[in-house]
Amino acid sequence: MGSYLRPTALGQALEALGEGPRTIVAGGTDHYPARVGRQIDEDVLDISALRELRGIADTRKQVRIGALTTWSDLVRAPLPAWFDGLKQAAREVGGLQVQNAGTLCGNVCNASPAADGVPSLLALDARVELSARDRVRELPLSEFITGNRRTQRGHDELVTALIVPKPGKGARSTFLKLGARKYMVISIVMVAGVLVPGRGGKIADLRIAVGACSEVAQRLSALEADLTGRPMTAALAKPEHLAPLGPIDDIRGTAAYRRDAALTLVRRALARLMIAP
Repeated sequence: MGSYLRPTALGQALEALGEGPRTIVAGGTDHYPARVGRQIDEDVLDISALRELRGIADTRKQVRIGALTTWSDLVRAPLPAWFDGLKQAAREVGGLQVQNAGTLCGNVCNASPAADGVPSLLALDARVELSARDRVRELPLSEFITGNRRTQRGHDELVTALIVPKPGKGARSTFLKLGARKYMVISIVMVAGVLVPGRGGKIADLRIAVGACSEVAQRLSALEADLTGRPMTAALAKPEHLAPLGPIDDIRGTAAYRRDAALTLVRRALARLMIAP
């Protein structure tokens, strides 16, 4: 049997990780269901008592989301419109019990291709803060997740926060999810977007990310480049803009269906973003 440790201070947690690798658990909404019917013989570090890691802090240039911040915490927080897309994703993560226990950082660290929070966080240019006994570093989320259930976290590191830089004035966001039903379902396709309007009805900045259509959620950089600086009325996605995606056939849908659905959802997301609030 493995050991179980539940520290009450961040320093204690980092010391434990420095002594050897452990499976880190916060809300446990991904970890334990995946182990139903299996003996749990790993060394577990339960960080749920680290109250210093819970909460959302707004500074002049960025918003810091602590590692123990739950989906429900995010939904209730008084945040600007450019967080609306991430809040919508939060409302579609499992049921209320999961939203009350599961954390945004846990969703990122689990690194599922269908992780509900990742597309919105990518569109927000989020960075991941990693802490160890002797260092703190930040990585762009786009670099942190490297594959299906794979990340750049070192065995002695703990993800302590997500850092979201503030976009330009008037920024707004959206999120769309396609599943077999409305709630408590693994995504077939997800699309998230952030738009910063410019002068004369033009697009000053645009970020579009698609999830569940490749091993890692992807930003559509060619689409973003093509539409930035154009009038909002000319915002149209083309099939070639989805070239970075690599959807697969599985029980929830075929690759061809996913690619077609992704194009439809990208177009719908663009239409939503172009409408002034």
